Amino acid sequence: MASAISANRAELLAIANSVASEKMIDKSIVIEAMEEAIQKSARNRYGAENDIRAKLDPRTGDLRLWRVVEVVEHVEDYFKQVDLKQAEKLQKDAKIGDFIVDPLPPVDLGRIDAQSAKQVIFQKVRDAERDRQYEEFKDRAGEVITGVIKSVEFGHVIVNLGRAEGVIRRDQQIPREAARVGERVRALVLRVERQNRGPQIFLSRAHPEFMKKLFAQEVPEIYDGIIEIKAAARDPGSRAKIGVISHDHSIDPVGACVGMKGSRVQAVVQELQGEKIDIIPWSEDTATFVVNALQPATVSRVVIDEEESRIEVVVPDDQLSLAIGRRGQNVRLASQLTGSQIDIMTEAEASEKRQKEFTERSKMFEEELDVDETLSQLLVAEGFTELEEVAYIDMAELAAIEGFDEELAEELQSRAHEALERREEAAREERRALGVEDAVAELPHLTEAMLVTLGKGGIKTLDDVADLATDELIAKKRSEQRRRDGSVNRRAREEDKGGVLGEYGLTEEQGNEIIMAARAHWFDDEPADEAPETEEAADAESSQ
Repeated sequence: MASAISANRAELLAIANSVASEKMIDKSIVIEAMEEAIQKSARNRYGAENDIRAKLDPRTGDLRLWRVVEVVEHVEDYFKQVDLKQAEKLQKDAKIGDFIVDPLPPVDLGRIDAQSAKQVIFQKVRDAERDRQYEEFKDRAGEVITGVIKSVEFGHVIVNLGRAEGVIRRDQQIPREAARVGERVRALVLRVERQNRGPQIFLSRAHPEFMKKLFAQEVPEIYDGIIEIKAAARDPGSRAKIGVISHDHSIDPVGACVGMKGSRVQAVVQELQGEKIDIIPWSEDTATFVVNALQPATVSRVVIDEEESRIEVVVPDDQLSLAIGRRGQNVRLASQLTGSQIDIMTEAEASEKRQKEFTERSKMFEEELDVDETLSQLLVAEGFTELEEVAYIDMAELAAIEGFDEELAEELQSRAHEALERREEAAREERRALGVEDAVAELPHLTEAMLVTLGKGGIKTLDDVADLATDELIAKKRSEQRRRDGSVNRRAREEDKGGVLGEYGLTEEQGNEIIMAARAHWFDDEPADEAPETEEAADAESSQ
């Protein structure tokens, strides 16, 4: 019997050591799993109602079993309770309320439900293995890792990373790249998620960060921080652009990234399956960076609209197709690189646009200010675009325009104020015709033109305004943004759901003030008896 027990001890320890070594987890976790399996088997033998514990000595392999019982005055549960008389047989100094140990004879390990025990141990080991994998990879997001392709399932590539598996989803692969089982592959660890079926390690070969990491491996100056990649954009498998800057004026960032006879950049190109890479000097000046980003096209002029995060680029007629690129690729990558919407037009289109704007503004001044065409055109030529600019500019500045005097400036400002008042009155009448309440008109920051817009949007009462979120009221709307996608005259609309008053440029703070002012009447309607009636009640409420 002793030899059998000894053999069992040795066998248990050997199994624990083998599993811990194979799965690369702590031996104590395997011992704990075995104890739990033995406890389960012992309960099957002695009764599941018993509170049975097992302890396996990790050094000697000794196995102890016991039942925990509570000492009570009147026994109600004979499986978990004993009276004082019975307890004294187990422990002489036992007293009511104690929990004492009732040793049990060892379970014959040969009769343990092997399948059940195996499941418990496997589950514990699997959970520990998943926890280890998650802990090992959770902080490695952003790293480039090497693995072996294990399989391809539904277009997704499963990669063996040694101690875990990762997946390169279809949208994170380089298009037309063949994935062959058994081949080594490098990829960026995109993110690591803890899931019920274990940690999911998502990899990418299409992300711009992967290209940046490859350059850091090939260019020592990037790894050392002398050269920095400030921006990157990719059309995976086809073309990419990176903006680089050197923190050492003696080192050319573009030349360092290209390397001797292009050796450095070619190493990255080969890893990215022949993806062409434009290396561009980065500049803090947005206009300069845009000109660089659109290489090899020549740019005539850049107009930046910081408020709308849009950039208008004018190019010579013969450079238009080059600036746009095949299927709009060049301008699309430049937009990604700069983080702004880039609209490209030819010199002829730009001239036509300027002429149209000039004519429209001249006509507006001519009608609103009741002046002749020459005077209205002069105002536009001096940079005036709106009536408000004429009405509220400093009188001396207006009079200083060549051909103007103080008398003319004063008359123009007077007419501008009158025109604005006419507009306001017309808007007021339209607002009332739409049914927008006067109470809404009393809210801060709202003009009559804004109130008309609210009315057309079906917002006519204080409650209508109060029910809006700030974004629903003021978020900017870009109802039509021009972009080129490879066809010279093709324009595409991109519509955002903006706020009702998105076109008026209200700030978030102003939007909040409008909505809070609209909600003020909600609190005015609260019954007076809800307020504390006495000073004592008020004190009690404030203390709470």
